[in-house]
Amino acid sequence: RSLSGGEPTIIPHGNVVRVSGDGHPKESSPFINSSAASDMEKSQQYDGKSMALFEEEIDTSPMVSSLLSSLANYSNLPTGSKEHEEAENNEEGSRPSKKPAPQLGTLMGVYLPCIQNIFGVILFLRMTWMVGIGGVFGSFIIVFMCCSTTMLTAISMSAIATNGVVPAGGSYYMISRSLGPEFGGAVGICFYLGTTFAGAMYILGCIEILLIYIVPQAAIFKIEGLEGPEAEIALLNNMRVYGTIVLSFMAIVVFVGVKYVNKLALVFLACVILSILAVYAGIIMTALDYFTNLYNETITTKMWRSFCDSDSLNATCDEYFINNNVTEMQGIPGVASGILAENLFGNYLEKGMIVEKRGISSNVDPEIPTTNANRYVLADITSFFTLLVGIYFPSVTGIMAGSNRSGDLRDAQKSIPIGTIAAITTTSTVYMSCVILFGACIEGVVLRDKFGEGVNGNLVIGTLAWPSPWVIVFGSFFSTCGAGLQSLTGAPRLLQAISRDGIIPFLRVFGHGKANGEPTWALLLTASICEIGIIIASLDSVAPILSMFFLMCYMFVNLACALQTLLRTPNWRPRFKFYHWALSFLGMSLCLSLMFICSWYYAIVAMGIATCIYKYIEFCGAEKEWGDGIRGISLSAARFALMRLEEGPPHTKNWRPQILVLVSMDAEQNVEQPRLLSLTNQLKAGKGLTIVGTAVQGTFLDSYSEAQRADQSLRKLMETERVKGFSQVVVSSNMRDGTSHLIQVGGLGGLKHNTVMVSWPQNWKQPECYQQFRNFIETVRETTIASLALLVPKNISSYPSNGERFTEGHIDVWWIVHDGGMLMLLPFLLRQHKVWRKCKIRIFTVAQMDDNSIQMKKDLITFLYHLRIDAAVEVVEMVRDSDISAYTYEKTLVMEQRSQILKQMHLTKNEMEREVRLIQSKNAATPTSPTSPTSPAATPAGGAVAWRDSKGPDKGMTDSLNFSGFRNQTDVRRMHTAMRLNEVITKKSKEAKLVLLNMPGPPKNRVGDENYMEFLEVLTEGLNRVLLVRGGGREVITIYS
Repeated sequence: RSLSGGEPTIIPHGNVVRVSGDGHPKESSPFINSSAASDMEKSQQYDGKSMALFEEEIDTSPMVSSLLSSLANYSNLPTGSKEHEEAENNEEGSRPSKKPAPQLGTLMGVYLPCIQNIFGVILFLRMTWMVGIGGVFGSFIIVFMCCSTTMLTAISMSAIATNGVVPAGGSYYMISRSLGPEFGGAVGICFYLGTTFAGAMYILGCIEILLIYIVPQAAIFKIEGLEGPEAEIALLNNMRVYGTIVLSFMAIVVFVGVKYVNKLALVFLACVILSILAVYAGIIMTALDYFTNLYNETITTKMWRSFCDSDSLNATCDEYFINNNVTEMQGIPGVASGILAENLFGNYLEKGMIVEKRGISSNVDPEIPTTNANRYVLADITSFFTLLVGIYFPSVTGIMAGSNRSGDLRDAQKSIPIGTIAAITTTSTVYMSCVILFGACIEGVVLRDKFGEGVNGNLVIGTLAWPSPWVIVFGSFFSTCGAGLQSLTGAPRLLQAISRDGIIPFLRVFGHGKANGEPTWALLLTASICEIGIIIASLDSVAPILSMFFLMCYMFVNLACALQTLLRTPNWRPRFKFYHWALSFLGMSLCLSLMFICSWYYAIVAMGIATCIYKYIEFCGAEKEWGDGIRGISLSAARFALMRLEEGPPHTKNWRPQILVLVSMDAEQNVEQPRLLSLTNQLKAGKGLTIVGTAVQGTFLDSYSEAQRADQSLRKLMETERVKGFSQVVVSSNMRDGTSHLIQVGGLGGLKHNTVMVSWPQNWKQPECYQQFRNFIETVRETTIASLALLVPKNISSYPSNGERFTEGHIDVWWIVHDGGMLMLLPFLLRQHKVWRKCKIRIFTVAQMDDNSIQMKKDLITFLYHLRIDAAVEVVEMVRDSDISAYTYEKTLVMEQRSQILKQMHLTKNEMEREVRLIQSKNAATPTSPTSPTSPAATPAGGAVAWRDSKGPDKGMTDSLNFSGFRNQTDVRRMHTAMRLNEVITKKSKEAKLVLLNMPGPPKNRVGDENYMEFLEVLTEGLNRVLLVRGGGREVITIYS
C-alpha cells in the first residue's frame, strides 16, 4: 500500500481493503467464518465508526453511544393511576399514545401527597381525647416516639430510593429488591393489609363524623333513651350498616374511574390544610378572648333542670348531683388561662367511669348504677398508655406516598428524600404543637370527652376552631372520605404488583384486571378485607391492627438499609448521603418496640402472618434473583463459615456423609441411574453436602452446550428426587479423567465431599463394557488414596423409590472388617427416612476358629448400646476349611481365562504380536500347559481328582488338589473366601431388604482387575440389594457425647 498526496492507493491482491468516505481504510475479517453478505452488511454498518475489531460481538455488546442514548431516554413506568387514566381515555384497539416524560416536582409529587396521607382521621377525632387521657407529657412522648420512628424510616427509605431507579411500587419494590422475594412478599402483604385496614379506619371515621356530629337523626338503630352497653351496640351497628354502604359506594367509584379520585385529591388536601389552619386560628382567638372576656358564670336553673325532675327546691334530684358540687365551667379557657399545668399528667379511666375534673374527688355511691342519659359523660373504653400508642400511630403513617409515585417524578432521587423528610418535619411539628396547645387551651374534662357530649354534642376540636366548628366537621369529613378512596385505590394496585411478580402462586389471579389494567379482582379482595374492619366497627379497635402492619413494613425498610450498609455490596451507592446503619437499627428497634407496646398479641399475630407468607414463598414461590441483601448475607456468612471450616478437620461427632454422587448420562443427556439420587435422598438425615456430578466427553469449546443440557438434566432430576445439593458437570477428553477431576476438585474448602457414591457396572463382563469397569476400579483406587469413603450400590434399579414404603423387613449389616464405623452409621441414617423406617437393623460379624464368639457378641451389644443404635446382633462362626472345593478351582480358572480373553481383545497390534511371541516361548519351555485341572501339572501324584458338581457343602468327598498349576495361588484363596462368605450371607440375609457389606480393596497391581470384579460378583451373588461400603480411613462414629 502506498500513499501519495494523501490519496489511498488500493492494491488489488491480498485482503480486500475498502475505503470509506472519511479516507480510513477498513478490512473485512479474513479469520472469522462469516458469509460475504454479512461481512458487507457489518462493514457498512460500522463504516466511519472505528468499530471493526468488535463487529462480531456487537449483538451481545452494543456500542456505548447507543447504550447511553437508550439509558438517557429511560423513563419509569408507574403502576399508579396515571397510565390507567390514559388507558381509559384511549379508544379500544388504538395504539396508546407515547407517555409524556414525568413532570412532577418535589412539592406536588412528594411533599403534598405525603402531607395528605399523614394528616388524617386521628388528628380530628382522637387527638384531643389522647391529650386529655395521657396528659400533655405522656402524649408528647407518644407523638415524639412515633414521629422519630417515621423520620428514621424516611432516612432509610431515602437511602434505598436513591440507590438507583425505583419503579413504582414504592415500599414493596424497595423491600423485595433489597431483602429478597421472601421478605418482600411477606412485607408486601403486610403493607397491603395495613393499607386496606387504613381504608376501613377512614371509612369508620367518616361514618363517626356523619352520625355523631352532622346528622345524628340519620341513625338506623336509635341511640336516644338507651344506656350503657345497649347504646354502645346500637352505635356499632349503625357504623356497620353505614360503613358497608359507604365502602360499596367507594369501591364502585374506584372501579368506574380512578381519574375522579385523583382529580378530587387536591380538594381533599385543601380541606385538611384549611381545617388545621382553622384550629390554629381558633387557638389564637381563645388567647384574645381570654384577655377581653375574663369572667366566670353559673347558670343554676338550667343545670337544675338537667339533674332534677322539677324547678322547685324540694324536687327529686340525681344522687350524684346531690352528693357532689356539680358546676358549669368554661370548656375552652384559652392559652393564657394556665390550664396547661392541670393537663400535664395523664388521667386514665376505667370503662364506665364518670368523666370529671382532675384533682376534685367525687362522692359516688357504688350501689347506685350510673347512667349517661343526657347527664353524665362516661368513659366508653378502659384506657392505658399502650392503647393510646396503638390508636395514635396510624396518624403518622403515609410516609411512603412519595416513593409510591416515583414513576411520576421528574427527578425521583432528589425529590423523594427532600419531600418526604420535609413532610414528616412539617407534620411532626404540627402534631407536637397540637399536643401542647390542646393541653394549654381546653379544660381537661372536655379533652377527655371523646364524642363532645359535654359541649352540646360538638366535635371537641371543632369547638376550638375559628370561625365555626363546622369548618372542622366538614373538613375532616371530606378528608376522611378522600383518604378512604386513596386507600381503596392504592391497596389493589399493590396487590396487583405482588401478584404480577409471581412470588406468591395462589395470588396470581389478582394480577389480572380490566382491559385498561384496572385491578378488578384485587379491588374485590380489598373491599372484602376492608369489610372485616368495618364489621369490627370501632375506630379504637381497628387502629392498632393497621399500626402493626405499618410498623412491620417500616421495620423491614430500616433492616434493608442497615443490611445493605453493613454488607457494603458494590452496588450500594445511594445519592442520599445522610444515613448510617446505626440510625437504621435504631429505627428498626423503635418499630419492634412500638409493635409490642401497642399490642403484644396483635404483634405476634402480624409476625405469624408474615412468617407464614415467608415460609410459603420459600417452599412454593417462584425463584427470583433480585440481587437482594439476604443473598448478600448468605454469601458473607458462607464465606465466613468456609473460612472457619478450613481451620481443621471436623471432629468425629460432627462427621456426616458429604456425598459426591457420580452418575452417567445417555446419548440424550438423561441420567442412566436415577435411583442413585433416590438412595442419596434417603441418606439425607446426615444433613451433609450433596454434589451430583457427571462427565461429558469432548472439548470444552465443542461440548459446552452438551454440558449445559447435562447440568439441566441433573438439576431437574435432583428436584424430582428432592435432593438438596449442587450439580457439577465437567468436560474432559475421556470419561476416566472426567471422573477423576470430579473426585479431585468437587466442593470448596472445608465443604468438600468425604464420600463417593458410584453405581456397580452391571454389564462389566460384556466386551463393550471393558472400559467401564476399568474406570470403576480406578475410581475405587482414587477414593482409597484420597481417604474418601465409597458407597457402591449393586442392582441399583431394584432399590426403592422415595414413594415406596417397607412395612417390615431387615437391613442386614455384615461387619467383617472395621473401617471407621460407616457400616454402623449408614443403616441408622437410612432408618430416619420413611422408606426404611419400619425395617429392623441386624448386625452380623464373623468369628474365626480362635475367637470367643460369645464374648464377641457381648462386646458388640455393649458397643451398640454406647453408640445408641438399636440393632439385633449375631456372630457367625466361619469354620476353618483347609480343603478348597474343586468348584472353587473351576470358578478361578474360568475367571482367569475370561481375564485373558478380555485382555487379548483390548491389545494393540504391536502388543498382540508381543503376546503371541511370549506364549510361544512359554509353550516351548512347558509342553503341557495348565489349561485344565485334569492336566498332569494340576493332578497330584498318585491322587484321584474328586470334583464337586455344586457349590454346596462337601458330601463326604475330600478335595486334595494343590494349586501349583495356577499362576496365582492368591486368586484361589480369595475365590474360596468370597464363596464361603457368600454362602453364609445368602443363608442369613437372603430375604433382607438391604445388605450392607465391607467392600474389599482392589489389587495393588492392575493385572488382577478383572479377577477383583469377579471376586465381588461371587461375594454378592444371589442377593437382591447390596450396598458395598469402604471407609475413608477415619472414625465416623463415636460413643462419646
